[in-house]
Amino acid sequence: MRIRDYLGIGRRRQAQISRFMQLALVGFLFVGLYEIDVGIIVNSALGLVITILPAIISRDYQLPMDPALTLWITAAVFLHTLGAVGLPGMEQNVYQSVWWWDHLTHMVSASLVAGAGYATVRALQGHVENVEFPRRFEFALIVVLVIAFGVLWEVAEFVIAELSLWLGAEPVLTQYGVGDTMLDLVFDVVGAVLVGILGSTRVDAMTAMLSGHLSRS
Repeated sequence: MRIRDYLGIGRRRQAQISRFMQLALVGFLFVGLYEIDVGIIVNSALGLVITILPAIISRDYQLPMDPALTLWITAAVFLHTLGAVGLPGMEQNVYQSVWWWDHLTHMVSASLVAGAGYATVRALQGHVENVEFPRRFEFALIVVLVIAFGVLWEVAEFVIAELSLWLGAEPVLTQYGVGDTMLDLVFDVVGAVLVGILGSTRVDAMTAMLSGHLSRS
């Protein structure tokens, strides 16, 4: 049984939750504009663009997007943006006020990257001759992919933070030192491991979407 079945969250409810998160991102954007906060504006605007991508892909490439997959993408973006914005009553944003929030967002985002990688590998095996990976190799490949993506993200955070400091502007992304970076990578791996263990039953929608596209190619 899938988690969504256990919780009783149907396809319609998943779509509603995704739409609610998108509306919240619009609200965050207005908060950023009102407070003239570049970090909030950039994170909210970029988040909105990412949440719209599933609909664009579905329309332009005729790839059916499962509501669960759309929710997965939207949740990852929403949690990150909420962390940067903060909540009423908080003196600082959620990232700074809740010690585990950064770990949560890294784990969710890493699981999304791992899910995309896993689905791609599975789809290729089903449509490319002489391509067959052992289960353990798939697992290792996904973990390495997520670590590589995590390292690139940390480098991007560092470059953006240093560039913002050099320009005297407010940083869009913030880095809190080597210790925080290493801990981020640990939770990236946790997200990848969860997908590696549960992948065969949790990313079927993504695999089916890619398989359908490869079949038409």
